[in-house]
Amino acid sequence: MKYFRVNYKIGKKRDSIVLPAENKIVAMQEFFEMKIGVFLKIQEVSMPLSLRYKEFEEKFNNPIKNRRANTEKLIALLDQIAIMLDAGLPLNYVLSESVKNQKDAMLRAIFLQINNDIEGGKGLYDSAIIFKEQLGFITLSMFKLGEETGQLAESIAHLTTILQNILDNRTKFKKATRYPIVIIVAMAIAFTVVIIFVVPQFESFFKESNMKLPMPTRFLLWTEHALTAYGPYILFFAVMFFILINVAYKKNEKVRLFLDRLLLKIFIIGKATLNAMISRFMYVFKVLVDAGIPMLEALNIASEIVENSYLKQKISKISSSIEEGKSLYQGFDETRIFENMIIEMIKAGEVGGGLDKMLSKATKIYKDRFDYIVDNIATLIEPILIAAIAGFVMVLALGIFLPMWNMVNVAN
Repeated sequence: MKYFRVNYKIGKKRDSIVLPAENKIVAMQEFFEMKIGVFLKIQEVSMPLSLRYKEFEEKFNNPIKNRRANTEKLIALLDQIAIMLDAGLPLNYVLSESVKNQKDAMLRAIFLQINNDIEGGKGLYDSAIIFKEQLGFITLSMFKLGEETGQLAESIAHLTTILQNILDNRTKFKKATRYPIVIIVAMAIAFTVVIIFVVPQFESFFKESNMKLPMPTRFLLWTEHALTAYGPYILFFAVMFFILINVAYKKNEKVRLFLDRLLLKIFIIGKATLNAMISRFMYVFKVLVDAGIPMLEALNIASEIVENSYLKQKISKISSSIEEGKSLYQGFDETRIFENMIIEMIKAGEVGGGLDKMLSKATKIYKDRFDYIVDNIATLIEPILIAAIAGFVMVLALGIFLPMWNMVNVAN
């Protein structure tokens, strides 16, 4: 959209107005239709500040934000929709009734808009696709699945189960990592306080001794100097680095691929992420296959639920292999992320006709592994935390007491 300033004359008075239009001709036609004065000239201008402010205000006040909807509230809403649809109520009535008591402003606005589009003749999937960022790909896929199979209530019920599984995994992981994070933050604060407030008390004393300071002491003094002299700059560049990495992760596919691959190599977190993502993929794939969706389409839909781009790239090789005429288990094998036991289970299910059972067992294997890591994460990380605390105390003790012991030896 472009903006044009039209200068016009009313009697002896000159005035102007800014009109949004695709080109000058449209802007002039709009001006003539307004019949507010005699046209003088027209020129293209940038968006006026008043319109910029109005646009910002509308965007700020718009309840639909460019972020994911609250998963817990979305699950509750979808569960209510599934129950009412299963009772045989029409979709537009179900949606209008479901949002009446919805307290989340964004979800209420989204589903009111969807309901309006449905009453205007659109389908559920076509109405919801513009809210892909807020609802997520898996939600749209299950809407589409329900419309194509004629079992919308059942598809939405499966969707709530999938979303609940994802939410439970995230909640368990956050609870499990809360204790280690608190310990690490407390150690960082304690180290900073000691370096900034305690070490300077000994610095003048060490300098007056005119003796060669040991390495731990020099390390403490160097760290103290760096924090006091360049602390704000270090903090600023750390924040800027984090922001740049975050932006690059969202915008650049290569950076996202590299960081997601690196994430899988981090101790404990990598294994937990791998098992959670694979378990989620296998579960959704099984649900879609059981619903009668063609295998290739089921694989494409299930792979979209995998948030790690590196794993998603690997899993996409399965559908590529099937398109080349290979079997399902060969596609799993070519990803190089599934162990032989899982591949043999898929092969046995594919050949013997019990694929759904084998997928259920594979899902349980990865979910049990994820649960074990999460339930024992404090125990697994405890040796690292103890070693870090011991290292912190040792550096501090050696840095302060070694010069004092040397001075005592010299005095003796």
